[in-house]
Amino acid sequence: MAAGAGAPAGAGAAMTWGGGGTEPVRGASEPDVETIAGELLDQALAERRALVQLCLYALDRARSSGVVERIEEGLSAIGVTALRPDGERFDPSVHEAGGVVPTDDVTLDGLVAETEVVGFADRGRTLRAPIVIVYTAR
Repeated sequence: MAAGAGAPAGAGAAMTWGGGGTEPVRGASEPDVETIAGELLDQALAERRALVQLCLYALDRARSSGVVERIEEGLSAIGVTALRPDGERFDPSVHEAGGVVPTDDVTLDGLVAETEVVGFADRGRTLRAPIVIVYTAR
């Protein structure tokens, strides 16, 4: 069969779906589609970042433990995890020291006693370092 024989007019042109309908739009080039897709992805990622930041803002102000728990569950479902390093070795590259508490137990020296402000990571990338209280030997 010859090219175009039995095919609708313009069948040789690139086809994309447009207008929200089910009919293809003829004549749109592949680079146009890639550009639009890239712009939509950039927009979606920017909106996701804004929503995550809004959730962190709301968490800092939430008075109900149930609300805090629900927001953290929602964030976790999209890959944003809470960082509570209680009992871990203090690491200034990933933790922020908010204070110290003296201890006579030398095995606790340098460990995180408690988390003052919960930190968050987005798929392993730190969004906010946890602020922690660190044990120090007397």
